[in-house]
Amino acid sequence: MQTMRLVPHPASPPATAMRMDFACAIKGGWLTLRWRIEGASGLAIPPFAGRRRADGLWRTTCFELFVKGQGAPYSEFNLSPSEAWAAYDFDGRREGMRDRAMPVPPVCTWRGGGPRLALFDAALPLNALPALPCRIGPAAVIEEGGGRKSFWAADHGQAQPDFHDPACFAGTLAAPDMP
Repeated sequence: MQTMRLVPHPASPPATAMRMDFACAIKGGWLTLRWRIEGASGLAIPPFAGRRRADGLWRTTCFELFVKGQGAPYSEFNLSPSEAWAAYDFDGRREGMRDRAMPVPPVCTWRGGGPRLALFDAALPLNALPALPCRIGPAAVIEEGGGRKSFWAADHGQAQPDFHDPACFAGTLAAPDMP
């Protein structure tokens, strides 16, 4: 299991003190993901929408994973507590955006946990990812009461939040061991 601490972009801090950790692991034919948020008392959670593809999920609380293999192309997965999801491919940084085909939809599970702790779990089918090994950039948009948004990643590379920045691809995902 790989774990990473995510930090808010300094240009858009959260209203309340929060800590966010990300973990991922390959289990069977799935990449399992978990975002753990401590101090999560004022989160705005989108209403249930069902397990379906939808655009614009980043406009409210949304969890994201960027995956980059060799070369310039990369993929973006948006995963919502509403159970809606989106997947995109890019030819280069913010260039050539198009829907990414998904053999099986991601599984998204919100586990509120209480006023000070929240968990968001997701699973992506391994055959939906670019070839492993690859670089990953876990991220999150967190909306709090009043519409305030903070943008979380393991690293930030610019004066304004931009999860497409190469600095955000701060983790690695190894190819699974084959028996």
